[in-house]
Amino acid sequence: MAMLAVGGSIGTGLLLGSGAAIKIAGPAVVLSYVIGAAIAFTVTMALGEMASAHPAAGSFGVYAELYLNDWAGFVARYGYWFAVVIAVGGELVAAATYMRVWFPHTAPLVWIAVFAILLLLINLRPVKDYGTFEYWFAMVKVITIAAFIVVGASLLLSRRVPAQYNVYGGFFPHGTSSPLLAASFALFSFLGLEFVAIASGEAKSPAAVARATRIMFALLSVLYIGATGVLVGVMPWTQAGVAQSPFVTVFRIAGIPAASLLMNIVVLTAALSGANANIFAAGRMLFSLARSGYAPASLGKLTAAGSPHVALSLSAFGILVAVVTQTYAPEGAYLYIIGASLFGGMLAWWITLAAHINFRRRFPADQLAQLPLHAPGGPALSIFGFIALMAAVGSTWLVPETRITVVSGPFYLLVLTIGYFLVRRAKR
Repeated sequence: MAMLAVGGSIGTGLLLGSGAAIKIAGPAVVLSYVIGAAIAFTVTMALGEMASAHPAAGSFGVYAELYLNDWAGFVARYGYWFAVVIAVGGELVAAATYMRVWFPHTAPLVWIAVFAILLLLINLRPVKDYGTFEYWFAMVKVITIAAFIVVGASLLLSRRVPAQYNVYGGFFPHGTSSPLLAASFALFSFLGLEFVAIASGEAKSPAAVARATRIMFALLSVLYIGATGVLVGVMPWTQAGVAQSPFVTVFRIAGIPAASLLMNIVVLTAALSGANANIFAAGRMLFSLARSGYAPASLGKLTAAGSPHVALSLSAFGILVAVVTQTYAPEGAYLYIIGASLFGGMLAWWITLAAHINFRRRFPADQLAQLPLHAPGGPALSIFGFIALMAAVGSTWLVPETRITVVSGPFYLLVLTIGYFLVRRAKR
């Protein structure tokens, strides 16, 4: 369960999106990931505690219905579904970007089509095959990023590569507020931590959910903060961007071409694995909505192997998002997709934190004491996370590359609210 969440989180948000974050914050991007980890911690603890009490496939959507209202449950699940479906498009655009290293003259749309077919074939396999696939690819990503941190740290400690933290404008080349401005990319990197809660309905026990939650958050935090710390130490921040993974750039700068080629294979695998995990999560969320009566009943059907094939097929429309953005906005396709996806994910986080505050008020104290996982500080931690998340998402308005996050917010809420009342009226 922990590796499923890690596999779903480690994708282009870190391996490509960190390049855009570095352009905004410079070496101070390390603090952006510290901010992201702090906010993610509040959501992780809130989700983990509620998942220990109520293991359910609908996870935060179910908790929102229980401790807020039906509208919140509907908006949380559909908002998250839109977010991860759009993120599939981002992963495919990134995968096509990585292929430029080997095939610079091949149109990105060709690779998007090839990888889309591959992902659809994988998702037609039985669920147990998917779990095995994601576990090993998550393990590859974890081991590779850990190795990257070790190699990068050795380059810095041996002084083979001069440390770049204070060159080209110092640690804060764009001012002390820049880490907050780049925090949205860190938050996008942590999207996927919800997979533990989504899979909690299939966990052996509440203790297994608690253990998976702790392992997942610890792994992601260490890998993200450690990797970005090495990135900006080895690579001049002025060379960062989204034309190529900064992880590949670091090995090229260090004079290890074979390692840079290997890293490109890994980041390509990570993008495809992330897209696959997002299709999986989106399918389960749509399945949950169908079983709750908020989506057509056909989306709640399972194959003999236990796969919600209809919901998965519809969730693959993120592939179309990749095609459209790559066609009409090729230069900024990846950043547009991140921005549009982020608000839906953060909306689910806000609702989760609000639900947790009410959970702590209503859940019996004697049963709460017996849970294997407790959020430190209780509702105070969720209140802090809610406010910090508002500040981080609000700051995206100040950065042209991420402004679409705020712009898309009212659209998300309007469409989802209209959808809720239409579905509610149809159910009567």
